[in-house]
Amino acid sequence: MNMKVRVGAFCLLFLWGSSATAAIQSVSKSTDADQVAVEVTVYNSNLGLVKDRRKVRLPAGEGELRFMDVAAHIIPETVHAKSLNYPEDFTVLEQNYEYDLMNAGKLLDKYVGKTIKIMDWNKFQDRKDTVEATLLSNNQGQIYRINDEIYLGHPGYKVLPELPENLIAKPTLTWLYHNKSEQRHELEVSYLTNNLGWKADYVVVLNEDDTSADISGWVTLDNKSGATYKDARLKLVAGDVHREGSGYGYPEEGSQEEDDGGGQGSSV
Repeated sequence: MNMKVRVGAFCLLFLWGSSATAAIQSVSKSTDADQVAVEVTVYNSNLGLVKDRRKVRLPAGEGELRFMDVAAHIIPETVHAKSLNYPEDFTVLEQNYEYDLMNAGKLLDKYVGKTIKIMDWNKFQDRKDTVEATLLSNNQGQIYRINDEIYLGHPGYKVLPELPENLIAKPTLTWLYHNKSEQRHELEVSYLTNNLGWKADYVVVLNEDDTSADISGWVTLDNKSGATYKDARLKLVAGDVHREGSGYGYPEEGSQEEDDGGGQGSSV
């Protein structure tokens, strides 16, 4: 699965889009190791709201930031990013959501037009034979050029020299940005994601005289969003979620908040 969703920053995309790509001078990366706080609001309708705060130092000017370790089931059009400490100095010009599931086909796609090795076991001479081949196509089968001849497929294992640099194996938000500050930004990135849910179960135990009872409750969280939220502040919200327009806006306030569990220190 290769998902790419491009979302412009209002009309700035039209003003900056063409020049931003040409003027990129640096690529920065941010992982969950940069996190200073994360808040997760889970609705019982298979939906979650994530607020991810990270400290990131960016070069001044225009550049590219790869914001990694986000949910695989993120709804990209709901992403909102801002600098909490220097809000006037950081602007997102263009956004892509990129996620390449690592498999043999995807890896070979990245090596079309390049030289790879093919290793095959020669059972007659009991040895491994290795040939170098240029991969011409990986569309419904491989086509190779070997010694000025064209091969439609070839037996053996394909050996790649390394993982391609442009392979994005983790869910990643890629931004073209404009930055005026040389200080470290505290970025807050919020987004909605599918495949987050919860349910509550209650147990009532009566005493021997059936005159009183003890009630205990358990909350079960179901996180299939494709990300781990370590030490997250957690809120659970019950009730129907109303989303305007296309259905991808943020949930409106007013749903019944069930529990925040003390909130801090939980991992989802």
